[in-house]
Amino acid sequence: MSLTDSSPAQIARAASAASKSLGILPLEVRNDALTAIHQSLVQAKPSILAANAKDLELASKAAADGQLSQSVLKRLDLGRPGKWEDMLQGIIDVRNLEDPCEWELSGMPRITCPIGTLLIIFEARPEVIANIAALAIKSGNAAILKGTLDVSQSTIEILLIILGGKESTSSFFTISNAISSALVQTKVPNAAIQLVTARDVIASLLEEDKHIDLVIPRGSNDLVRYIKANTRIPVLGHADGLCSIYIHHDADTEASVRILLDSKLGYPAACNSVETLLVHQAALTTHLPAIASALLQQGCSLHCDSISKSALADSLPLDKVALLQDATEEDYDTEFLSPILAIKTVVSPSTTPTSSSSEDLALGLAIAHINAHSSHHTDAILTSSEPIAKRFQASVDSACVFWNTSTRMADGMRFGFGTEVGISTNKIHARGPVGLEGLCIYKYVVSGSGQVAGDYGSGGKRWRHERLEVD
Repeated sequence: MSLTDSSPAQIARAASAASKSLGILPLEVRNDALTAIHQSLVQAKPSILAANAKDLELASKAAADGQLSQSVLKRLDLGRPGKWEDMLQGIIDVRNLEDPCEWELSGMPRITCPIGTLLIIFEARPEVIANIAALAIKSGNAAILKGTLDVSQSTIEILLIILGGKESTSSFFTISNAISSALVQTKVPNAAIQLVTARDVIASLLEEDKHIDLVIPRGSNDLVRYIKANTRIPVLGHADGLCSIYIHHDADTEASVRILLDSKLGYPAACNSVETLLVHQAALTTHLPAIASALLQQGCSLHCDSISKSALADSLPLDKVALLQDATEEDYDTEFLSPILAIKTVVSPSTTPTSSSSEDLALGLAIAHINAHSSHHTDAILTSSEPIAKRFQASVDSACVFWNTSTRMADGMRFGFGTEVGISTNKIHARGPVGLEGLCIYKYVVSGSGQVAGDYGSGGKRWRHERLEVD
């Protein structure tokens, strides 16, 4: 693994060549590399968090001056409760997973194999280095990492630890060269994982479609859209995390409060944080007051449509009613990434809103709103009715569709993938949290004994196409 300021063409060629060697390394060699990464990160925790604290100090000043968003600032923080521990545990979890390469698929002469060379472009997430290194090595893929901002001090510290270095960032080139030799001895190619330190190279890297097989953006909506518009390389990712929750009138109120608090305030800057709450008309007086009160108590700003605001005005104390804000149509298309929640009423087109026909119409309206306004990332329904939930899950066109659980559950670690390279809203190859399986493709391996296509067909041998037992 190396830090590099080589040209984009040189970086891409080196990674592509390294991927061929990495892709055939035995499982135990790849797992040993993950063990070494984990142990080094544990030992270097004080220096990494100290470097991260300096990053946060500078970033906080930039945020105060309006040069950096609060969501980016929060994502930069490695000291947030649980973040460091999750990063380390993810490496061990990935190591303990089965080898994703050479799985036989559906009894066919088809096996899984690495995609090849990945380009990961990320913003303000120092833990991405460890996540990608673990997943790439385990799956046999080479990875090129490029930060869209200047490479932060803690990002370089993490890379140096993966390389085995102990020195300050001013000497990272020397450490990189020294550890490159060590990695050659462990059969992990030096160029298999590269952090690009050169400036202004993203556009050029995006042109390397001959050597780079997949681009994975980890960052803002603008970043993802820019990448999709400026490369011929396939892109795996999502442009927004505009997630919605629909509360049906029969949902469990206590569970609904817990789920909304977690979905909105567990980590507001995350892409799986809920941004829109749809409320069945009959739940305005039974469920919404408790949910709104709990959210307001913890500092969440509620942008309400006129119907929900009126209902809350009749049920909440005046001091909390004064905090309610009017929603705009733009709110339902906004990824806030902060403690703000847009609330919209699903109006039942019947005088008996809980009748079967009215329920069907209300559910259809909720589904239609989500399919029109969500980013197809993660959406959820809260209801005690299995038929209602199943229809919702079948009809909502999103990568993750949940029933009675938090949108924050959309996560590779929580799905048992160890960690993830990101969450995809694509409809080809991989969708949802992308772990090892999403970093593999397949190929057909056929072994014959002299057969030729001309032997078959009209007047020749017949194709049998029978499922055979394979030793």
